[in-house]
Amino acid sequence: MVRIREYYRDANAPRAHDVLPAAFAAVRNRDGKLLLVRRIDDGNWELPGGRIEVGESANEAVVREVAEESGITIELTGFAGVYSDPSHVLVDPNGSIHQQLALCFHAVPTVLDEGSSPRPDGVETNAAAWCANADIADLTMHPAMRLRIDNAVGAPAQPYFE
Repeated sequence: MVRIREYYRDANAPRAHDVLPAAFAAVRNRDGKLLLVRRIDDGNWELPGGRIEVGESANEAVVREVAEESGITIELTGFAGVYSDPSHVLVDPNGSIHQQLALCFHAVPTVLDEGSSPRPDGVETNAAAWCANADIADLTMHPAMRLRIDNAVGAPAQPYFE
């Protein structure tokens, strides 16, 4: 299990050496529930997503990451926001220090997956679920992820730019 240390608006955070691009999706099913996954390494709930790999677009990366982490295939429907706060720093186990640049998309499950139950991958995620808005507030999550979810759910027609 890869454990990443994550800092957010922390004066004691190390200085980033580069920018790490990532893509996440706010996936809503027809009942309006939001797809969330729980990370194995820290137990936090989050939108499914992750690093954009060399050779893939942000769109390709988010579709791949959501399928890997939750078993749900998606179609992108819009853009939710850009999150590039320099105080959001990730430290890899090898000591690499990155500022995260996260692109967040709106999405829906494909027709084939609309009624499917999400499943964790057992590598990065140990839970995956469709969550009602009322239940999200009680979930443990990183403050940077809570901001993304609040923006995507609270103002879905207004992309957020940071």
